[in-house]
Amino acid sequence: MRILHTMLRVGDLDRALDFYVNVLGMRVLRRKDYPGGRFTNVFVGYGDEASAAVLERTYDPGSGYGHVAIEVADAYQACEDVKKRGGKVTREAGPMKHGTTVIAFVEDPDGYKIEFVQKKAGH
Repeated sequence: MRILHTMLRVGDLDRALDFYVNVLGMRVLRRKDYPGGRFTNVFVGYGDEASAAVLERTYDPGSGYGHVAIEVADAYQACEDVKKRGGKVTREAGPMKHGTTVIAFVEDPDGYKIEFVQKKAGH
């Protein structure tokens, strides 16, 4: 088993795609409009859907969301990169509470949280 995607509802699809593509560096993998249902699904990610987890962005605001975790080589640098590109860091990189794993949180334009988890040495 593997994670295929996480679906996130957005109020402004173009704004959301701008963030995920231009701030986080993902690419649009596929897009499908559903005129009868009046919504659009766009899948974005860092790699091919056959070998990597992706995000499904759906125009249709909703709730019930926690966060998406993204592994990064250096959480401190990832936060700096996000800030340089106009993104919002809501928790700077540092060890997690009661642990040693280095994490950080950023927020997309719709207020969704993205967790950066720093890759551990040797993994």
